[in-house]
Amino acid sequence: RYDELLQEMGMDLSASKKVSDLKAPMPGLVADVCVAESQSVKKGEKLLVLEAMKMENILKAPEDVVIKKVHISKGTTVEKNAVLITFA
Repeated sequence: RYDELLQEMGMDLSASKKVSDLKAPMPGLVADVCVAESQSVKKGEKLLVLEAMKMENILKAPEDVVIKKVHISKGTTVEKNAVLITFA
């Protein structure tokens, strides 16, 4: 019964979409890139370090993924919602 209700509300597990890009959560400076193209990473592994407002923010893999393209490099300044990494 609860599964049907969740499905009707669009909150079932089958409705979750696969993450295809990692986007900048805020404007900042890329302090370090920890992955390379074609690399496999596990959920929670460090992908890059983004400096914003004098703080280092570690961006981690949202799920087990393969890196398709790294759009940035160390020292790059990025705006909010800029695509940083594309997943395969």
